[in-house]
Amino acid sequence: MSKYVFPDNFVWGTATSSYQIEGAATEDGRGESIWDRFSKTPGKVNDGTNGDIACDHYHRYRDDIALMKDLGVRAYRFSVAWPRILPKGRGEVNAAGLDFYDRIVDTLLAAGIEPFVTLYHWDLPQALQDEGGWTNRATAEAFVTYADVLSRHLGDRVKKWITHNEPWCASLLSHQIGLHAPGIRDYRAALSVSHHLLLSHGLAVPVLRKNSPGAEVGITLNLTPTVPASRSAADLDAARHHDGYFNRWFLDPLFGRHYPADMVADYIKAGHLPPEGFTDVRPGDLEIIATPCDFLGVNYYNRTVMRSDKVPEEQNLPRTEHLAPREEWTEMGWEVYPDGLRQILTRVHLEYGPAKLYVTENGASYSDGPDAEGRVRDARRTQFLRDHFIAARRAIDAGAPLAGYFVWSLLDNFEWERGYTQRFGIVWVDYETQKRIPKDSALWYRGVIAANGVVD
Repeated sequence: MSKYVFPDNFVWGTATSSYQIEGAATEDGRGESIWDRFSKTPGKVNDGTNGDIACDHYHRYRDDIALMKDLGVRAYRFSVAWPRILPKGRGEVNAAGLDFYDRIVDTLLAAGIEPFVTLYHWDLPQALQDEGGWTNRATAEAFVTYADVLSRHLGDRVKKWITHNEPWCASLLSHQIGLHAPGIRDYRAALSVSHHLLLSHGLAVPVLRKNSPGAEVGITLNLTPTVPASRSAADLDAARHHDGYFNRWFLDPLFGRHYPADMVADYIKAGHLPPEGFTDVRPGDLEIIATPCDFLGVNYYNRTVMRSDKVPEEQNLPRTEHLAPREEWTEMGWEVYPDGLRQILTRVHLEYGPAKLYVTENGASYSDGPDAEGRVRDARRTQFLRDHFIAARRAIDAGAPLAGYFVWSLLDNFEWERGYTQRFGIVWVDYETQKRIPKDSALWYRGVIAANGVVD
């Protein structure tokens, strides 16, 4: 047997997001979000559900924090619902919303759990969407006001801040593909959104630092190692493009390299940008976006194997494919590929040199439920986490400055356009009764945390 020991003070945590777990959608002055509107639009969510109740965390947060304490979790990454703080996106502050997050932070600290606060995990106030949402540059300014309000209130206790979760999802998945709220399908609009999200991040960083002295501030990207399906020139070019579309479009400007020139050229050629280029970028914007951060959060779930669309139509081959057999996919339909985590952490370290890295999300959807004894024997999830933890340790061995790991997710929850059909939690949730049952993976994770390592 081998034991993979992690560095001293390595942060073992778990993560959630506001719309996916809180519920209480209309309580205590909370405003409407784009996900409230989107999830109640027929056909947008697979099972026709929404986050009105979700895991009822708004009323059960003390019990959920007690669960984390029992597992030995040392940090909790959660997001704040912008419409709880500023129901209209700007203007009057909702004191009840601030009070709720006060209680969460204080309860976490009393339990010895460090809060990692994400400002934006996709629940934009609908009032701002009605003004154009993230396609409107003014939304970036509204975000800075929101960051200021929240950090002035919590900055004495919260010392880890994440501005945005997965701007690729909030821009391209939501505005180009249209799979997430607000469900727009407009490539040029999606690129505009991507820029305004990154701009709002850069503008917010100094505000968070001012209001929370000594705090660390970062951003979280979902990243995927992209490889060609073959060594053909067409597949190699398809992999280049996808890497630019998914990874470099966000990494490059954050680390002072501007938007990748090959992608700008691709987008102009395809008509997604005007011939004169990326006109949303104003003088000074790129310098603001590249404001140095204290860490980069990396969300990793799977790799991407790209095949060119320039193949004969009669072959009917998909643009992306999984090389692992179907039995090694998660129930989201994602290939299980642990070494991709080592690859992406090592690549980011070598190519971009962030001061510190956190795995801010990693987990798997498996629907294993309670057996006759009331036990959830989710062996596949335990194996998934074990293999990915070992991959993370190998990235550290290669020099990656990885400081912590947040398992997604603490609770089974509302999985966006999939509704309640997918279960990522290490804790089972009965949505009818709201009963929680720590799964075998959670109990195993408690042992990993206690040992600060994994026995293989």
